Amino acid sequence: MAETKRDTPEQEEFRAHARAWLEKNNPPLPNFQPVRIGIEVVTEEQKDYYTKWQKAAYDAGLVGCDYPVEYGGGGKTKCQSVANQEMLRAKTPILPGIIGLGMAAPTIFFHGSEDLKKRLLPKLFSGEELWCQGFSEPGAGSDLASVQTFAEPKGNDKWVINGHKVWTSTAQFADWMILLARTDKSDRYNGLTYFVVPIKAELGKSVTVRPLIKITGEAGFNEVLFDGLEIDDSYRLDEVGKGWQVAMTTLAHERGAGPMATPASGGQEAEPKKVTTAKDFPLLKLAQQCMRNGKPAIEDPIIRDKVMNMLIRQEAVKQSRRLRSVSGLADPNRMALQDKLIGTEYMQESAAIAMEIEGASSTLSQYDNNAPDDGQWPLAYLSSFGGTIAAGSNEIQKNILGERVLGLDKSK
Repeated sequence: MAETKRDTPEQEEFRAHARAWLEKNNPPLPNFQPVRIGIEVVTEEQKDYYTKWQKAAYDAGLVGCDYPVEYGGGGKTKCQSVANQEMLRAKTPILPGIIGLGMAAPTIFFHGSEDLKKRLLPKLFSGEELWCQGFSEPGAGSDLASVQTFAEPKGNDKWVINGHKVWTSTAQFADWMILLARTDKSDRYNGLTYFVVPIKAELGKSVTVRPLIKITGEAGFNEVLFDGLEIDDSYRLDEVGKGWQVAMTTLAHERGAGPMATPASGGQEAEPKKVTTAKDFPLLKLAQQCMRNGKPAIEDPIIRDKVMNMLIRQEAVKQSRRLRSVSGLADPNRMALQDKLIGTEYMQESAAIAMEIEGASSTLSQYDNNAPDDGQWPLAYLSSFGGTIAAGSNEIQKNILGERVLGLDKSK
């Protein structure tokens, strides 16, 4: 990622520190295939490797840079984006605590009590405690206001929670969950309240975590069941009935539109791929290698047209993302939502075209030595549907862009 040309003196000094530290401390490759994002961490070996890296990056000041010192942060101004740029430049391991870093941390910071902020944020930043998100339910996903997991008051300072959450990434490792629960069944929006819930300590008692196997055969998702979980009222964020407003803070940051930059690293690969020109475009190379009727697929005019259209779209996505870093050129809230929308649709359509290019070979898995490109495209296609659904389905994103950004009438 290209660095900005307009670093403040504080950012310039911090960039030099980050770059020097990373040159000496970027860890060696693990004994397994590196994962791309935190929600793909599924084994204890992976968890241990990546949490050790997050702790090291935090101790070096590269995680939580912009949060106040009293809450475990670095006390800096707009330096997290600099840390992200340098970590991505150095192709470091990913950060496993992405749900905590990107969603729980800003929500606790803006809505939590002083005690919760001081108690929870330091170990969240360091990766010593991992988090998951308790929003979606069997009957409530993108329609978040329909959640039915119920929190019932018990006395003046306790709540008892019963319900069922699904698609809960990394719940099998999580110490804590950010939880949206219903506290009033008569009011759709004002009947919701937001809590932070200690789930690991209650496993096997009032909390059950079960893996959900994805169509790819991977087990990154889970369902979480609450059966009489009792928590203190001190774990509530903001006021009773304000859960919808608190959830909007979470979702704004999940979609990249919140005021706090999410720590981000990655790019580590067992065999780094160099893509320097249009000739190295993955779909183009695939179409040159796969045969159709005795000829390379790229000689099919329909395939060639589709490949070149995707190359043009790739450049458009890249330029759209550049706008996000230039104040005054584009509404940052719109760009964040737009980026999620076009980025996930681009990935899904790329994988679909790749499978069309491969033809019958697209039925071969990543474990088959005869699979083109090591079977990455069928896996990418099956995985892509999670991207177009997560953080609010793309249909929901289009509604938000149309109604809240463009000012169009609400859909009926």
